[in-house]
Amino acid sequence: MNLPGFSDSSRKIESSGSPPSGEPVYLIAGRLRRPHGISGEILMEVLTDFPDRMHTGRLIYTGPEYTPLRITHLRTQNRFLLLRLEGITTPEQARGLSNQYVYVRTDLLPDLPEGEYYHHQLIGLAVEDQDGNPLGSLVEIITTSANDVYVVKSPEGKELLIPAIASAVLEVDLTRGSMRVHPPEWA
Repeated sequence: MNLPGFSDSSRKIESSGSPPSGEPVYLIAGRLRRPHGISGEILMEVLTDFPDRMHTGRLIYTGPEYTPLRITHLRTQNRFLLLRLEGITTPEQARGLSNQYVYVRTDLLPDLPEGEYYHHQLIGLAVEDQDGNPLGSLVEIITTSANDVYVVKSPEGKELLIPAIASAVLEVDLTRGSMRVHPPEWA
């Protein structure tokens, strides 16, 4: 079961003015590192599974105040993106943004194909087994090279690991806020 999303999307931004549903308003897409050159460009460490959604003209938000900045130019630099941001024209101005997170708004994220979810949509879901017995809630998603693994925590604090594969995850119902799973035999 392919469940793409932002790498750090499980981090709910507490001061983001999140709606009552608990869905965050902003998701982390990267982290600004250091200035590059003399024209105010800055390196961004990519923390999103979708770096192609970062493009010229895109509005991003930086720092704890979610300061809006528009990308005026973008290119790749090894495993980083090299950004030029509107109003940032000197290395000194760019340095002032160093080590700040780059956020994108969740309401501007494109819809995913049927059966695929962003991580932030899954965190907090009530998890039950195939017979409807409650197991706990999904508290963390571990990304591995093979497939994601869902960490489900029971009210007693016991953790259960569920692989994010079709044979283990039977149903996701975002409207109900629930996930039905077939727990592994060892659970």
